[in-house]
Amino acid sequence: MFPAGGSFRGSRGACLAHILMKNLPASPGLTKSHDPPATSNASGRDVNHNVTWKGKNVKISPETLIDRYRDGETNAISLIHQLAQTLQFHLEIRETTGNLPGFYFAFCVVIDGVEYKTGMGITKKEARLKAAVLALEDFLPTLESQSVPPPLPVKEEPSVSDSLHCRALHERKNSVNQQIPQAVRDQLTKLMNSHPEFSTCAGTTAAFIIQTGNGCEVVAFGTGNFNTKESASSCGRMVHDSHAVVTARRSLMRFLYRHLLMFFSKTANLTQKSLFQQSSSSGLLSLRNGITLHLYVNQLPKGAAVPSQLRLNPLSISAWQVNNEISLHLSVEGKVFSVFSSAFDPAAPKVVSMSATDKLTQWQVLGYQGALLSHFIEPVYVESILIGDSGCSDIRGMEISVNQRVEGITPQLPMFYCMMRPQISLVPSVATNSPHSSQLTYGINWSEGDSSLEVVDGLEGKTVEESPFKSGSALASRLCKAAMLHRFKLVAKEAQRQDLLATGSYREAKKMAKPYQEAKNVLRAYLLQQGFGSWLAKLSVSENFSM
Repeated sequence: MFPAGGSFRGSRGACLAHILMKNLPASPGLTKSHDPPATSNASGRDVNHNVTWKGKNVKISPETLIDRYRDGETNAISLIHQLAQTLQFHLEIRETTGNLPGFYFAFCVVIDGVEYKTGMGITKKEARLKAAVLALEDFLPTLESQSVPPPLPVKEEPSVSDSLHCRALHERKNSVNQQIPQAVRDQLTKLMNSHPEFSTCAGTTAAFIIQTGNGCEVVAFGTGNFNTKESASSCGRMVHDSHAVVTARRSLMRFLYRHLLMFFSKTANLTQKSLFQQSSSSGLLSLRNGITLHLYVNQLPKGAAVPSQLRLNPLSISAWQVNNEISLHLSVEGKVFSVFSSAFDPAAPKVVSMSATDKLTQWQVLGYQGALLSHFIEPVYVESILIGDSGCSDIRGMEISVNQRVEGITPQLPMFYCMMRPQISLVPSVATNSPHSSQLTYGINWSEGDSSLEVVDGLEGKTVEESPFKSGSALASRLCKAAMLHRFKLVAKEAQRQDLLATGSYREAKKMAKPYQEAKNVLRAYLLQQGFGSWLAKLSVSENFSM
């Protein structure tokens, strides 16, 4: 866990209102701090928006500073110091003490006496930067919800170098947002050309993309829109949730298992081709430097339809405010209900799962690798979520659901887990839906290295007879829990992990991933505490099977 120095003190809302309405004198005795001179108008509001920008003293608004930070033009340390100048609050970034492992350093951010976050790293520079990033996770959403008077209009002519830098960043972002949909379209076309009879299944496409210096490559793919209508399987050979994002994520897990087998192989050539490397800080494996993961979805995930004008204040959320809006949602046979909804009958004998949006929220905290893979690798997060829904014009619901509901959770999480805030963007669609198709309940899955795609009937939870890939006469999908446990055992054997090979059941293997389970418990308790409702507990019968 992060050291205790990262806990909150006092009211952040009161602190920010105080910052925005009047100036504070410098507090004596504080170490490394920043106190700009106070300049106020007759109303008591700050009018001094002078900051040092690229070596020049210019007038600039907090909104512009925040935009430049989010566009990658400045880092978190620069932004928080610039905000201290423009909003005239007392800022301190100080080294903390505590029982830190190894040679770690820790720093926290203090704004007008209120301690926000503690960041930890193997160098002081890294720790300061992490502390600033973590503090901004809480500071910016609350700051943006306050009524900040606009600065006096100032005509500022950007320099040639500034303009070129901004243009380069904009073009780089646009380039990635174009490359990823094109990569998904190319892979989808390739799969559908091989099996055109299943082309109507592509309307709910989700895909994971690996980006390196050589470009973008689709590594996992899934479609689908249903939960199984059957009762929970006790043998682990039924897929309960076949929504596109869930299918794509389980395909990604197969891809990760494949690369783990390559890493632990006795063949140097295969080890070098693996996307994993040994992490010196955790003892686990991590993605190689320069590799980033992205998610593309062709439809706005279920559960993300939140009113665009809604603003969150993490300190005042209660159940009545979030009921049917930003609460957790349940998915039943393709329909979505709020956990507070009276329309859902919890006693009905149907398989129920959390909505795709809630699962995205969870994965951005716990990682997309799941519990079993957590025995071998550090959490794996996506850096961006690209939405190719042609009928969607507003991503505010996704921003709230995936990012803002869990703002501030990072200090409570175990080591190496965090709330990873993805960049969410609207991009072109790669396929259209066919709502009247006879294959409406079908979903397909594929991951890099597969010779052919697999087709699963979402309502049945099994592979269909006409699927190009079938694992056997029982028609169990290669994405089912039993198949994942089999891959887990293969990797454990290659890694010579006798403790993992000795596990008696799927459930036991998951429970042995202690940090992952701790992070999961923290997340669910946090969501409940914030008023979003209770996370649905899985039926133990679905995980008590063994090989």
